[in-house]
Amino acid sequence: MTLALFLAFIGAACMVGMSGCGSAVGVSIGGSATIGAIKKREEAFAPSLVLSALPGTQGLYGFAAFFIMKDALTPAITMFQAVAILGAGLIMGFAGLISAIQQGRVCANGIAGIGAGADVFGKTMILAVFPELYAIVAFASCFLIKGIIA
Repeated sequence: MTLALFLAFIGAACMVGMSGCGSAVGVSIGGSATIGAIKKREEAFAPSLVLSALPGTQGLYGFAAFFIMKDALTPAITMFQAVAILGAGLIMGFAGLISAIQQGRVCANGIAGIGAGADVFGKTMILAVFPELYAIVAFASCFLIKGIIA
């Protein structure tokens, strides 16, 4: 295996692994809040389920970014392509990791409010979009990087 291919695979691992880990933490934060909410109000389960699932999308963005980049992962990869994939992996990985965790925290607060009887589902959905936007920007960056190295 060449150094270039090795670096590219590190990038691929970052984009899938880090964003997936962020999603796992984010949905766990939301899931834990859901358990607390349904202890107080059983009818809080449906809206809480939706909110607790939101941070899972960052892991999907990381996988989609890998899917976009995978065609370049060949023994004929150039160092330029490899470094671009490594950069894309770091962009997607860190943005996915951090935004999923923070989105989980926003959702958990909304879930706690729902469990307390407040009508905050819609407002929580709106506020939860803000951390998600940065994962979307990272995914779009990966798409643009792929256009440069294709």
